[in-house]
Amino acid sequence: MIRHIVLFRLKDKSRENLEKTAAILRGMEGKIEGLVSIEVGIDFLRSERSYDIALNTLFADRAAFEAYQNHPVHLPVKAHMHAVRETSCAADYQVD
Repeated sequence: MIRHIVLFRLKDKSRENLEKTAAILRGMEGKIEGLVSIEVGIDFLRSERSYDIALNTLFADRAAFEAYQNHPVHLPVKAHMHAVRETSCAADYQVD
């Protein structure tokens, strides 16, 4: 299995924008083969080092993760995230 975690800092940190963006990310749930689980969280601490939204996904295998990159459900989500993010960081690793 592959764990894919992305942290996003958004340009617009309003509650409305955070909720909308989190809902867009959650909208992938159950629509992408091989995406075993998805968890989306909005940061409540809002410290200097905080990121605004966390995306934590689990894929069945590396092939499923690679297919996700260009999946028709993921592509508009990816485009939205590129438009609204200030910055992001990611970690991808194998889970035994």
